[in-house]
Amino acid sequence: MLTKFESKSARVKGLAFHPVRPWVCASLHNGVIQLWDYRVGTVIDRFEEHDGPVRGVDFHLSQPLIVTGGDDYKIKVWDYKLRRCLFTLLGHLDYIRTVQFHPNAAQFSWILSASDDQTLRLWDFEKRTCLSVLTGHNHYVMSAAFHPTEDLIVSASLDQTVRVWDTTGLRKKQSGEGESQNFDSVSFGLGNDPSRQGQNPGGLNVQAELFGTNDVVVKYVLEGHDRGVNWAAFHPTLPLIASAADDRQVKLWRMSETKAWEVDTLRGHANNVSCCLFHPKQDLVVSDSEDRSIRVWDVSKRVGVQTFRREGDRFWILAAHRNQNLLAAGHDSGMIVFKLERERPASAVGTGNKLFYVRGRELFCHDFSKVYSGSTGMDVPVTSLRRVGQQAQTDGIGSAPRFLSYNQHNPTEGNVLVCSEVDGGCYELVTFSLTNSGSVTDGKRGSCMGPACFIGRNRFAVLDRSTRQIVIKNLNNETTKRIQPPIPTVDGIYDGGASGRLILRADDRAILFEVQSRRVLNEITAPKMKNIVWSPDGSKVAILCKFGVILADKQLQQLCCVTDTVRIKSGAWDASPTGGTANEIFVYTTLHHVKYCLATGDTGTIRTLDNPIYAQMVMKDSLFCLDREARPKIVSIDTTEAKFKLALATKKYGQVMHMVKHSRLCGRAIVGYLQSKGFPEVALHFVREPKTRFRLALACGNIDAAIECALQLGEGNDGGREIWGQLGGEALRQGNYQVVEMSYQKTKDFDRLSFLYLITGDSEKLQKMLKISQMRGDIMGRYHNALFLGDAAERVKVLEESGNLPLAFISAKMHGLEEDAERIQIAIETNGGSVEGLLEKVDSSNKKAGCLLQPPTAIIKESNWPTRDVQKTTLEDYEGADDYVDEEEIQNNAEMNQDGGWDDGAFDDAPQGSGLDAAMDDLDLGDDDLGDWDDDLDLGDDMADEPEVDEMAGLSDMGGDSGFSLPDAGRPPAACWSTNSSHAAVHIAAGGTAKAMQLLNRQIAVSDFEVLKNAMIGSYLGSMMSVPGVPGSPAMSIPLLANDASGHPGSESLPRTSLKMKHLVNGIRTGYRFFQGGKFNDAKAAFTSVLIDIPLVVTDNRSEANEVKEMLEICREYITAIRIKGAISENMKNPARCTELSAYFTHCNLQPAHLLLALRSAMGTAFKFKNFISAASFARRLLELPDMSSERNADLRVKATKVLQKSEQMARNEHELNYDESQSFKIDCKDFVPIYAGSSSAKCSFCGSEYGDESMKNQVCLSCTFCTVGVNTIGLVTGS
Repeated sequence: MLTKFESKSARVKGLAFHPVRPWVCASLHNGVIQLWDYRVGTVIDRFEEHDGPVRGVDFHLSQPLIVTGGDDYKIKVWDYKLRRCLFTLLGHLDYIRTVQFHPNAAQFSWILSASDDQTLRLWDFEKRTCLSVLTGHNHYVMSAAFHPTEDLIVSASLDQTVRVWDTTGLRKKQSGEGESQNFDSVSFGLGNDPSRQGQNPGGLNVQAELFGTNDVVVKYVLEGHDRGVNWAAFHPTLPLIASAADDRQVKLWRMSETKAWEVDTLRGHANNVSCCLFHPKQDLVVSDSEDRSIRVWDVSKRVGVQTFRREGDRFWILAAHRNQNLLAAGHDSGMIVFKLERERPASAVGTGNKLFYVRGRELFCHDFSKVYSGSTGMDVPVTSLRRVGQQAQTDGIGSAPRFLSYNQHNPTEGNVLVCSEVDGGCYELVTFSLTNSGSVTDGKRGSCMGPACFIGRNRFAVLDRSTRQIVIKNLNNETTKRIQPPIPTVDGIYDGGASGRLILRADDRAILFEVQSRRVLNEITAPKMKNIVWSPDGSKVAILCKFGVILADKQLQQLCCVTDTVRIKSGAWDASPTGGTANEIFVYTTLHHVKYCLATGDTGTIRTLDNPIYAQMVMKDSLFCLDREARPKIVSIDTTEAKFKLALATKKYGQVMHMVKHSRLCGRAIVGYLQSKGFPEVALHFVREPKTRFRLALACGNIDAAIECALQLGEGNDGGREIWGQLGGEALRQGNYQVVEMSYQKTKDFDRLSFLYLITGDSEKLQKMLKISQMRGDIMGRYHNALFLGDAAERVKVLEESGNLPLAFISAKMHGLEEDAERIQIAIETNGGSVEGLLEKVDSSNKKAGCLLQPPTAIIKESNWPTRDVQKTTLEDYEGADDYVDEEEIQNNAEMNQDGGWDDGAFDDAPQGSGLDAAMDDLDLGDDDLGDWDDDLDLGDDMADEPEVDEMAGLSDMGGDSGFSLPDAGRPPAACWSTNSSHAAVHIAAGGTAKAMQLLNRQIAVSDFEVLKNAMIGSYLGSMMSVPGVPGSPAMSIPLLANDASGHPGSESLPRTSLKMKHLVNGIRTGYRFFQGGKFNDAKAAFTSVLIDIPLVVTDNRSEANEVKEMLEICREYITAIRIKGAISENMKNPARCTELSAYFTHCNLQPAHLLLALRSAMGTAFKFKNFISAASFARRLLELPDMSSERNADLRVKATKVLQKSEQMARNEHELNYDESQSFKIDCKDFVPIYAGSSSAKCSFCGSEYGDESMKNQVCLSCTFCTVGVNTIGLVTGS
């Protein structure tokens, strides 16, 4: 059973599948009707009008209707689009058990209902009348159903009988209703009376109500059950009936024209059988029971073949989809939607465009090349596949082959591995000639787990289902090698893309494994991995997961990851021989769509599907696939959009422009894509809608195109003001003030226009603006223009005309206009005012008081701001595209020839004399000061980131020059820094502390930022310098740029950071020195300081990045060693624990000089506590060290030799130790106990410290003290 969906609810008593949509309707015991989308697992709607349990439900085949029947004796018809009940049919006198629409919905608007009132009723839901009452049962009628094609009804009752009813008479009566009406049919016309809707219209007389009519007659009465019958169902095509009863039996009945008889009884249920039905596509009967099981029976063999149990829930109802291989079952706590088997056909693409697949029990070969050349194609059967086991003899229950693998490594003959999941998993090897179709070698078989695959010309690999070992076999099915996988939880193996390689599936991971060397080459996260598809050239692989696709290269380095909301069904790489798309476009299918994705992460939808298909190969615009019946099909697809995105990503601009000119690229999605990728000029070529074109023109700074669109949009459009405003803003940014002038004229923005003329020094147009303001009666406009012109007389005149006589008097007096001042004074006094004291209000203390304000003189009077002539890019014109590509290719070829291609030296490790080497060279390995290195070696004596024309006449519209553009405006350095890098130190330097903390938390799971506080403040302060300004002004902060030596500061700038590699090297040196001297607290502080600084160090190259990560491991190992040393001191009274800790101390990855000290200490401790086996082990390891051959260690060499001799004589451990030297292990950094391979552990995402205690998950690491343990992150980011 493959469960597709499961719901939790009250007891489900009725179920029905929608004929087309992925919906299932469930009627519940609490009176609620739920409409579920089983594909996404959500409730679409709920209907709650019934009183009590609802036991029957059904969908109409073509109309948006649902019919339900419940214990309130009501039949309700609902419209799920309107989301309400349309009407109620009344007539039954007891609980209604089942309801069903007629399967021939186009001809009959009938509803069939069965009730506990011992009757069945036929209703016309369009007329809302009862057509017929079927009487004859003498107990509750538990179910009733129409025959799919014939005029028959089958009913089951607790009177222990199954009855078959003939509705031919009623059908003929209804079809002849318009020609001859009788008493009963005349009464049907009352059904549309509004006052009688929803009630029995009286169309049936009393006799018909009590005893039924003769329109429907009983054809057969089937007796044979010992108890009440709960369900009966017709076979969809054969004259068979299945019935389920309380006698725990399922019976099969056969019908003829004259009689019906029992065929067989299916026994196996342990309680009342609730429901049964025939599988719509297979020769099976499915039944469910109150014994909490669902059973599957083989009709031809009449035996049970499968049983599915559910603990605690009794089953009550079954439903089957009309068209798909889906079943649903209702139980006490909800329902499940399931399949009996997977419908994906086993298939594999072979050499020469051939497809091998399994249909039924035959292996077929289909030649794609014949189909592609115009032939209809032909399926050539290769061989019959023999099925082993009893379950495998029944079709439809998962016995078909699941996986198929073709040997691409063998060009001389065909080898196919067919794998099945029957009996735990098995495979069959079929070998055949590629030239002689009749030459097939009998299949060789064996057991396996999951798929098997070929790893060479004559070798294949299977996964042993018992030991989980990888078993290598030859073509004679002989085992040649057994390999233990690197992870014991491997549950599937796949082709590794090259000879001798496998991809292993384990714990939501895909692992690239080399068989010969038994090495793990790489691994990648792949949740719920289902299949893999290699590109034709083997350069890329697509990993198909349940809800996503991961693209990776041949070394399993991830290129992109695409997720979807529905299940991924299949996928295939483009294999077109021309066009440059081969191995670049991956086409995959979901339940209802064909989609594509590129290695750049771009994705899109190609087309929709009516039914699921399984892609096998993509060739140009054809998708070769299989349907669920394993029939080869060709589906036409249009991959223009994918090709366009691919050409843009690979910078094939000639192809891009060719597609722009000749392909039908349109739509908001493609325009948005081009804008997001920084190519609005490309979209500008094919977009003709003015508004979108205007927006694109502004995005790429094309003022000419923007003016053209603005002229179209601005005429008679209310939005014209906004359009011209946006154009003016962009023109002002570019310094094209003539277009700015035009924009202000179009929008009649007179204030801005006057200011524009002021700053450009155009006094003539300011005079015209003054006249325009006089014509418009704009007092403020007149005053401002007069002020800009320096016309004091005009300002006095404006103030006088506006009634501001005191201000006019003061202005005239201050500017020496005595005649005007006298006239204004007379006017003020005439109105009863006075001018006394007015001048006292004017500040005359300033020496500039009374001076005439003159307009500023323009420095430069040019047509526009100075711009530099820039050549159009390849994507801005059609003509230059092809030439550009040719030149680029020539240049690339020249560079490749000059540089000599890829140089392996670019991937060399750190150069000689690196920081770590310097730190090691600085080590003083003298024995003068051992500090706390007390080895207890007391051996006694022997050992020791547009204006109107009348108003604007005289102002000419100015156009912009073409062929010029202004360089983009710069941005603040901090904004560039945070955009250009994802390193936390760069964001801190830019002042983005919150973003930096978020990055540190995501990358290495930092949780305690208090520890990093001082380092973060140092990074911020170190990226800026303060420069004193002019006297009286504050100091200026100048950013320190790291990459300004090779060019001017720009959008790619990065800050200088205070923490460098040399600081880390110095810290490591200090730690080494303290450790050597036995000053362990100082050493721990030094190494911890380096650990804190490492996340904020920005490296310049790969060599430095590797060196930083190496330093990280060194700090972790030394901190762990120091913590173990402290634990040894605390456990001196516990000999066993003290010896264990000393042993663990020697397994820390220390420098050889320090390891010598650790081994010496451990040897002394073990010998002291009489653990002679461990002491001998430490002595041997000590004597094997290279430093032991030097003269300064001569005494220690003698002591170690004596310890070894003495220990070998004693040869016993006084205490039982938790220490096994023969097994590799890692040290638990909390409890200091070994963590052996295969044991579960949690790991710090920064320093890598491991913890075997599950309680340490989500706790702060004890080694680095600021990161969280057990969080899966991307890891340390070192480069900018």
